[in-house]
Amino acid sequence: MMQEQLNAVVLPNENGFFGAHGGKIDHPGLAVAMAEIEAGFRSIIGDADFIAEMKRLQQTYVGRPSPLYHAKTLSQRGAQIYLKREDLNHTGAHKINHCIGEALLAKKLGKKKVIAETGAGQHGVALATAAALVGLECEIHMGVVDMAKEHPNVARMKILGAKLVPVSAGAGTLKEAVDSAFGAYLQDLQHSMFAIGSVVGPAPYPELVAYFQSIVGHEARAQFQSQYGGLPDEVVACVGGGSNALGLFNAFIDDSAVALVGVEPAGEGLDTQRHAATLTLGKPGVIQGFHCYYLQDENGNPAAVHSIASGLDYPGVGPQHCHLKDIGRARYETATDAETLAAFLTLSREEGIIPALESAHAIAYALRRAVQLDSSQRLLVNLSGRGDKDIDFAIEQLKL
Repeated sequence: MMQEQLNAVVLPNENGFFGAHGGKIDHPGLAVAMAEIEAGFRSIIGDADFIAEMKRLQQTYVGRPSPLYHAKTLSQRGAQIYLKREDLNHTGAHKINHCIGEALLAKKLGKKKVIAETGAGQHGVALATAAALVGLECEIHMGVVDMAKEHPNVARMKILGAKLVPVSAGAGTLKEAVDSAFGAYLQDLQHSMFAIGSVVGPAPYPELVAYFQSIVGHEARAQFQSQYGGLPDEVVACVGGGSNALGLFNAFIDDSAVALVGVEPAGEGLDTQRHAATLTLGKPGVIQGFHCYYLQDENGNPAAVHSIASGLDYPGVGPQHCHLKDIGRARYETATDAETLAAFLTLSREEGIIPALESAHAIAYALRRAVQLDSSQRLLVNLSGRGDKDIDFAIEQLKL
């Protein structure tokens, strides 16, 4: 079930770099803490008992393997569209895959608390769930704008026992939540562990989160071959920080005939300032302790970003994705807020599946791409989360 190692192209060098991107943090206190986390991570992934426990929880708690579904009605447009149903995981998204790993690691390191940021709330819910499972305190930092949009997930985190910290600084969204959470972590390095929500941040986080998310791609590849024969022509996923996309991509990286397609939020348009299309329009630099492409203002600081999906409104992106872009192995497309809302409604009404607005970006691309291809072509989309959290907001936006 669990892949013991990722494909070499998305493994970092000894300094935490994937090509030109990534790296280790140079803050003295945090550097020591990151080294402790990295040593613990290396230890547990080589521990047969840990791997066995992860497999048991994946099967009996998360509900893995998540199914692969042929969306036949959507496929009437042209290319065949298949969905990897991460929305059916316990807590409703792919985030539980790495949160259980992070919680078990924190427990192994003797920590009493996990601290994290969240945007759409899926990472916060998953971490609060994993913390409750293993008996840890949980503190989640969330922007006030996202809290207002994602009320169902806010309620879930509270019910699960997490301490929720509203963040009103700046734009009151994901970047500010990351800053706030890191600040809280710095105050309690001895007793807590920062449990990041994506393949971003300084080493070892991009590799750690990618490792636990790799199960998505390895399952999907085996399922596709078994159920439909051969491999898909394209694998598609939304990209904010990039964890669900990398989770799907990793198993297909050596399959040169399979295109890897990440879909970023174009928001209100790439010709406006209201988007979060990092790999499309970002520039290289250092943000929050790691090197990546990020959206910058005229002074080189992280720009204000926007997406209808709270989980995608981050100005940076994971270093593995930056490397895959640099070497030409993956390509990165975009979907606007309007296209995303249309795809949200289309999947709901044609297949009876309500997607997260984040995942609906990938669906929007697949619908657009399907009409450009014939019915022999096959698109595999990571349906990374379900839309329960977005229903009230979507109804308001769609005026239903």
